[in-house]
Amino acid sequence: MAKSESELTWKDIEVGCIATEPGSAARYKCGDWRSQRPTYDFNKCIKCGLCQIFCPEGCIYQNEKGHFEANMYYCKGCGICAKECPTKVITMVEEEETDVNKNGD
Repeated sequence: MAKSESELTWKDIEVGCIATEPGSAARYKCGDWRSQRPTYDFNKCIKCGLCQIFCPEGCIYQNEKGHFEANMYYCKGCGICAKECPTKVITMVEEEETDVNKNGD
């Protein structure tokens, strides 16, 4: 028999809004709901990595040329990387609708 609401304690409530299994966050590609995305002008980049350090999602990686860029599957478009970039390499732009969304599918 299930407990009534008055009998529930914090131990009975399922944890929400976090990944409860180690390593499970990689399964949830959460970047598709962002409203802005970072764009890059790598000609200005000094490869300092501050964008990677300040990214709250940990989705910025160093590419084969040594520049740092966000993995768009996980980037939520917060803009912290753009704000912290000392040489203004990163600019946040409005996310465009995909062809699927334009067709109403």
